[in-house]
Amino acid sequence: MFEKIKALIAEKMEIDPALIVPSAQFVEDLKLNSLELADLVVLCEEETGVEIDEDDIHTLITVEDLAKYLEERA
Repeated sequence: MFEKIKALIAEKMEIDPALIVPSAQFVEDLKLNSLELADLVVLCEEETGVEIDEDDIHTLITVEDLAKYLEERA
């Protein structure tokens, strides 16, 4: 799942894949703003078919958090 998310972020958010590591924080390290984070949530939902609950979004701080969340619900 991590590799799928990494490819999605690199392609759609135009971020250097070398920066996208499991511990990378979306805001601090990858410099995504709130609109980009919302877009990423929608992209992940479309790619995986897993709906991300609005109440859970704020708990997804790192790429690994998102990957684990999606894996657990896939």
